[in-house]
Amino acid sequence: MTLHELAHGFVAYKLGDTTAKDLGRLTFNPKAHIDPWLSVILPLLLLISGGPIFGGAKPVPINTRQLKYDEWGFALVAIAGPLTNFILAFIGYIFWYLAANVFHAPAVAITFWTYWVSVNLGFFAFNLLPIPPLDGSRVLYALAPDGIRHAMEKLESFGLIFIIVLVFLAGALLSTVIGAIVGWALGLFQFVIG
Repeated sequence: MTLHELAHGFVAYKLGDTTAKDLGRLTFNPKAHIDPWLSVILPLLLLISGGPIFGGAKPVPINTRQLKYDEWGFALVAIAGPLTNFILAFIGYIFWYLAANVFHAPAVAITFWTYWVSVNLGFFAFNLLPIPPLDGSRVLYALAPDGIRHAMEKLESFGLIFIIVLVFLAGALLSTVIGAIVGWALGLFQFVIG
């Protein structure tokens, strides 16, 4: 999550918005990105209640008026987070492949890299969903006509509450979509690495 949020802030900085830098968010220090509610309390409550477990980091603040390329700049900032998780998953897959097939490492090492790949692909797939306020919605926003943009802006005002309700009401459908994205990514990794 730290690298995901750092990627958002870094791309925003490169596109002219210094907000994340000014607030100390361009750092590898996880403390700058941990949100007590999103990173700790919400996942624990979902675990205890038996619901689907998800969480997040403190969103990096972005001043869209400072970004180059208007909504396309914001789309680039948004896609940087999921792409970071995709790259981390690919690196993890390489280590998993080497551990399992070349070095015949202990099961604990193979399990570690399996979780590494799974968690990062989960973040990648979930954040790609074009549902406000997830990162995929920023890309859709850049492509969408004005009517859809206005609807997305209204949904955005409900933020995390909308996502939580959606997860509980349409969890099976979301799991199917996320599973398909993860399956596609794993297929690509397998094609590239073996």
